[in-house]
Amino acid sequence: MSTTQIILLIVIYFAVLICISYFTGKEDSNDAFFKANKSAPWYLVAFGMIGASLSGVTFISIPGAVEAKQFGYMQVVFGYFFGYLIIAYVLLPIYYKLNLTSIYTYLKDRFGNTSYKTGSVAFLISRTVGAAFRLFLVAKVLQLLIFDQYDIPFTITVIITIALIWLYTFKGGIKTIIFTDTLQTLFMLVSVVVTIVFLASALELNTVQDIYHNIKESPMSKTFFFEDVNDAQFFVKSFLAGMFITITMTGLDQDMMQKNLTCKNLKEAQKNMVTFSVILIFVNILFLALGLMLTQYADLNGITARKDDLFPTIAMLPEIGAVTSTFFLLGLIAAAYSSADSALTSLTTSFCIDIIELDKKPIEAQKRVRKRTHVFISFVLVVVIVLFDTIFKDVSVIWELFKAAGYTYGPLLGLFAFGIFTKTQLKDKYVWIIACIAPILSYLLNVNSVDLLNGYQIGFEILIINGLLTFLGLILIRSKQHQGA
Repeated sequence: MSTTQIILLIVIYFAVLICISYFTGKEDSNDAFFKANKSAPWYLVAFGMIGASLSGVTFISIPGAVEAKQFGYMQVVFGYFFGYLIIAYVLLPIYYKLNLTSIYTYLKDRFGNTSYKTGSVAFLISRTVGAAFRLFLVAKVLQLLIFDQYDIPFTITVIITIALIWLYTFKGGIKTIIFTDTLQTLFMLVSVVVTIVFLASALELNTVQDIYHNIKESPMSKTFFFEDVNDAQFFVKSFLAGMFITITMTGLDQDMMQKNLTCKNLKEAQKNMVTFSVILIFVNILFLALGLMLTQYADLNGITARKDDLFPTIAMLPEIGAVTSTFFLLGLIAAAYSSADSALTSLTTSFCIDIIELDKKPIEAQKRVRKRTHVFISFVLVVVIVLFDTIFKDVSVIWELFKAAGYTYGPLLGLFAFGIFTKTQLKDKYVWIIACIAPILSYLLNVNSVDLLNGYQIGFEILIINGLLTFLGLILIRSKQHQGA
């Protein structure tokens, strides 16, 4: 595809999203922006959440990591499934019972204002970093495919990327996102299937059975790792990490929970979560199969691109054809923006509700404050993404994202676990100290784990360790007063 064709495709794509925004954003109220008036169909939420949970990071990094890590990521995905069940039957009942807009209001009711603000700030940092990682990846691809041709600086690419999201979310918020995410998830899945069909033809795999046997016989399809407990991919470590990553990055994350809280009632929200969790297993299998076939195609044709460069490089080759290239771009943009748009909305929601306490401001000023906050959060994302460009070179972004999540979401895991599984009250004013110390201790343990733990290499389970350290720290600042006493 030529640069002009790529630009035209992007313009048409966003024109469609803006049209959706126009029709869904006619009611420009805070209730519609934050909660979609609690009227979203559960099946739309479930389907749209696939794209939001996978993002452009999964779209690029999971296929690119297959050569080095085989199908080991499926161990994490199986952990995801059980994590989603815990969200559906432990966390969602709490959120619906309290009728929350921001899930961190729970911490205020349970412990006090400092815990509430600590949880909110932990989310804001976590989701800002996560959203920035995802957008950083898609901005780099757009820079490579389009903006380098015109010598446009990466900073301008990032500003354009964020501005497009702001343009179709600034009025309708989560109400718009429910519908745009559904469309974007569809584009993403069609893109993967179209690419697999092309690769199957190029690799002379003529039937689904041929594809299956090709994957099964490849050493890259190894899924379970039980041999070495010190290996970062050891099954138990990966499974538990996947479960806790889901509990924190979905169940304790305003971004993902805000979608669930738009459902009419708890029963529909639970149907959404269970349906979504089952579909997600098969979607991840598709991505890993795609990665294996991309690697085989690259080896067969002398293509040296690897990791996050593998899929974009192959998808844009002239011999791939315009149809496959077009669907790749649609899939990439859809995957990236289906995650990023909801992140921008949820960050705006949390900042408005939790930090500046929008409900305490005059009614006539609330909409204006929300819109200004939306612009401010957009600016913050631009700054963080540009900063990432100076830090992360030649890395697989998905693994960096999970590493970051282990440190930023740990305090949230510890706080919510302490609130749900104990009846103990805390000396609320000290909570923020524990939330700072636990990630620092986790980091020190991680970098020295091989020496301290007889060769044991900590992987994604750093999140569990961080949450446990937070939990233990909260025990040290418990008060004699019990909940409800």
